[in-house]
Amino acid sequence: MWLNPEEVLLKNALKLWVTERSNDFFLLQRRRGHGEPAGRISGLLVGALDSVLDSNARVSPFRILLQVPGSQVSWVIANGAAAEEVRRHWDWLVHNLLRSLCVFENKEDVASFVRGKVRGLIAEEVRSRQAAQEEEPEKFREALVKFELHFGLPSSEKLVTYYSCCCWKGRVPRQGFLYLSINHAAFYSFLLGKEVKLVIPWAEVTWLERVSGGLMTDAVRISTRRRQREFSMFLNPDEAFGVIGQLADIALRRLLDSEGLEVDRVLQQPARITKRVLEEQALREYVLALFRLPRSERLHEVAPCSVWTPHARCHTAGTLYATDGYLCFSSREEAVCMLLIPLSEVLSIEKAESTALLPNPVIVSLRTKKAFQLIELPARDQLVENVGSRLRALQWKKSAFRSRRDGKRSASAPTPYYTFCYDTAPADEDEMEEQVLRNTVNSEALMTAFHQNQRGSDGTQRAEREKERRWEEHFSEFGRGVHMFRTDKMHRLVAMGIPESLRGELWMTLSDACSEVEAHQGYYASVVQKSMGHSSLATEEIERDLHRSLPDHPAFQNPTGIAALRRVLTAYAHRNPKIGYCQSMNILASVLLLYTKEEEAFWLLVAVCERMLPDYFNRRVIGAQVDQSVFEQLIRERLPELAERVPDVSALSSVSLSWFLTLFLSVLPFLSAVRVVDCFFLHGINAIFRLGLTALEANAALLSACTDDGQALMILASFLDQVGSEESPCPPSSPPAAAEDASTTHNSSSSGDAPAVRHTNITDLINESHEVRPANRFHQRFGDLTVRQVEGLRCRHRIRVLQAHEDTTKDNALRVVTPDVSISAETLSAVYDLFKTEHFISLYWGDGSSAAAAEAAAWRPGDSCRSHVERQYRLDRPQFKSLYGLLAPWPGDAHQHVDTLANRTFTLLDQDGDNLVTFREFTGWLDTLYCEELNEKIRLLYRLHIPPALTESEDDPSLMKSPPMSTNRPLRVTLPSGAAAEEPDYLEQLKQMLKDLGREREKDVEKPVPLMNQSQFIQFCKTLYSMFHGDPEESELFQAIAHVTSLVLQIGEAGHRGSGSEVARDDGEWTVSFAQIVASLLTEQTLVNFFEKPVDLSAKVAAAKEKQYHQRAGLLSLQRAPR
Repeated sequence: MWLNPEEVLLKNALKLWVTERSNDFFLLQRRRGHGEPAGRISGLLVGALDSVLDSNARVSPFRILLQVPGSQVSWVIANGAAAEEVRRHWDWLVHNLLRSLCVFENKEDVASFVRGKVRGLIAEEVRSRQAAQEEEPEKFREALVKFELHFGLPSSEKLVTYYSCCCWKGRVPRQGFLYLSINHAAFYSFLLGKEVKLVIPWAEVTWLERVSGGLMTDAVRISTRRRQREFSMFLNPDEAFGVIGQLADIALRRLLDSEGLEVDRVLQQPARITKRVLEEQALREYVLALFRLPRSERLHEVAPCSVWTPHARCHTAGTLYATDGYLCFSSREEAVCMLLIPLSEVLSIEKAESTALLPNPVIVSLRTKKAFQLIELPARDQLVENVGSRLRALQWKKSAFRSRRDGKRSASAPTPYYTFCYDTAPADEDEMEEQVLRNTVNSEALMTAFHQNQRGSDGTQRAEREKERRWEEHFSEFGRGVHMFRTDKMHRLVAMGIPESLRGELWMTLSDACSEVEAHQGYYASVVQKSMGHSSLATEEIERDLHRSLPDHPAFQNPTGIAALRRVLTAYAHRNPKIGYCQSMNILASVLLLYTKEEEAFWLLVAVCERMLPDYFNRRVIGAQVDQSVFEQLIRERLPELAERVPDVSALSSVSLSWFLTLFLSVLPFLSAVRVVDCFFLHGINAIFRLGLTALEANAALLSACTDDGQALMILASFLDQVGSEESPCPPSSPPAAAEDASTTHNSSSSGDAPAVRHTNITDLINESHEVRPANRFHQRFGDLTVRQVEGLRCRHRIRVLQAHEDTTKDNALRVVTPDVSISAETLSAVYDLFKTEHFISLYWGDGSSAAAAEAAAWRPGDSCRSHVERQYRLDRPQFKSLYGLLAPWPGDAHQHVDTLANRTFTLLDQDGDNLVTFREFTGWLDTLYCEELNEKIRLLYRLHIPPALTESEDDPSLMKSPPMSTNRPLRVTLPSGAAAEEPDYLEQLKQMLKDLGREREKDVEKPVPLMNQSQFIQFCKTLYSMFHGDPEESELFQAIAHVTSLVLQIGEAGHRGSGSEVARDDGEWTVSFAQIVASLLTEQTLVNFFEKPVDLSAKVAAAKEKQYHQRAGLLSLQRAPR
């Protein structure tokens, strides 16, 4: 065990220790006499000495010392009773610390660094032990106090966990603690008198990876758009890397507008996220992916056990996972033996008598008179009770539903199928027949009526019968239905091809869509009735793609097939408006309709879109792009020679996008593609990854010689188009995309640029993709690709894909705004980051009731005429006021007045009255203040003091009770001696000024600005006075504004007496125009210089970035503090 470093003056006093291993900095020593042959005098003496000591003072037989070259002082840092334990500590020191210590010039720094690292390891071990005993151990509370003290974040920034580690600054490691919270990764170190603080928001993380090299071993690299940070020397690097990846993934899915990415209910509430919740969530995600369960399933129990497998005539060890509606079993080696038991099929779960051969047995009985035996369950009683409780609740729910359904059925006569007619207007016979056809739910698979393989030979028919015989034998040995055992033998049968007579049944079984059909009887007919006849964007896209779905198949050259496809796609769009309809869904649905009944095809489409390919079919196909990124990494890892020779691997992964979206249906001949769909329902997305890698490997030599992406596309298209099957050795016509690619390839091949066509059998290709052979450095097979590996890669690559979308959104937003402003591109980009960060800060620590957060959460595409770019980030009033204080060029001297101006500015910019300001409106305001001419700046200030910016509550006549200046006489200002004679005649100046305003009046006609009354002008003056506070020329500016104020007051008084043409009466108060105020300001060069003085917006934005976090954190903490 690690020890708090303790000094030892003499490393081997009295020769009591024997050194077994040593290097420049560490010694591993064994107590003399321990482990030595009996009879040695020295060993006997040391043994006698140890035996006479009491138990508390006895010395452990092994220890590790830290030594500094040239020093007589050493430190004991670890000890142990067993050699294996101490050697593990020794190996960790050598692997993680030894090479890093060479960078220290001062050897005393080495001792300080190692002692600090060991203390961190001790704290982490203590935390881990205590966390297993209680939810919030004392050590964690201490870490939480330090986290809040060091970084000053609000208390709502929940700390999830922390790790002792090193942060590398160049070649020098800084020992400290990495704190992981719901929104940030924060590192703190105080070593050798130097303090290091780092705060990395998860929203800025673009990539996570583990790296090794040089002095760093097994380091975690966190990359943002600006820099990279490496952290190493974790006690448990795998755990730390997993938690970092989870937190970054969850934060990005929660913060970014992903429009379709679903986050678990627990994770939507950041305050409930703990390390234990993350571990449970990671396990749940793995189980859902492994068994392709509905995303709503919750994982309740996980228990090691063994299941009796009749086909193997033995018990198979593995793990049992119990969810809301399923019992799932997986062998220790993933996918060797799997079992899925829906609770809807379970009749009872009971305990059996325990024996020596069958400890803690449990019997699960099914309605099909079949039973499963589970043994070696550690918490059998609790598990049976919990599962039994859920089973009884499910059975009660089913009985209640059946009673209601039977009651409804008795009121109407049964019909073989459903027909829905909506148009009650008179129609001729042909129109009525077409209408009935469009709304009649098919009760048989389309392949029954439109068999494409009608010309099959006797050999083909014999092959089908042989397949059916083998599957019947398999069913008799492994079971039939959802709860049959899934083993390697099933894979071999699927690779040979599922017979057409069983394909629909097995698709329903392997996906467990049959359970959905049974649990939702009548649902599909109801959705069809509700959805048909309604027009929407989804239905328009469906109508456009109906005739593009397998156009060469006779089933979709007929109105019956087209009508069935229309109903399935429209019903799904009605069921799940969040997805609606996405291209490639038509191809999937058409193939499903060929082999299953219409209602079954609908539930298979639900299973594919919502369980087996999650997030694939949202507006931006995030899931498919994530898998493309994963596929790219797999190419680099599994096909390193190809990756080295192809300059841009991303081009290969982008070519494969249609492979994932359509499950190879758009690129393979039809009969071969259906075989891939068979494998997909058995193995999930792993089948597509393996097959894609196998296709690339088969063409590696040709792809390595490619000079452009188009040539690579033609090579792969030609190869896939010639993949045949036993039923069709010469590939028939392909779906539209494949046919087009095939024609292109044929033309290219005829010209001599492409290689000769090679025919490949789909069975061989599938077997090769699933094969596991000994791997070497340059050749790795793909059968060992597991669900756990893929899910881990998906978590990391989702971060990259979401950030790429975020970059695209930013580019689009800047492209929209740039033509309207004069701000430089670099500064505009920084303003966007500031704007977005302000939005995120309120999501981090706000109370959840801000208008911006509520609007963003409620918005869906099509809700408004605004584009997605315009609605991506918008600020409410408190958020805008925060940025106003950071970016306004004239901060003012009174906080209350600045707050008033910020409120008025927000009201002015909020033109549509939704209490939100867009990025375009925000940049327009900044552009006016920093880049426009004097007239536009004054116009903005002028508009802030008249309606609508000036509300009725602010326009209070009580302000005139004690006016700050006289309205009956000019305001006199003390001038320097000798300047009295130069005081202008204001009446003469007024006459001259009114003559020179013709051009300005014409401009006002184009952009009319309301007149300003007396009380509004007084507030306008107050604003001007506050703006000059702290300016180097403050005195001169005050004098200049006093002159201008007196001049405008004279103009107002003259108008009040009816002597001016530019003024009018308004409820007894005089009014002045914008042109008159501008002209008055132009008479003072000091004011002109002040407003025309350039202000560096980029410097202002940079300063705002430094202040934004802590300023907002402090304000939000005050707002949330109890009163």
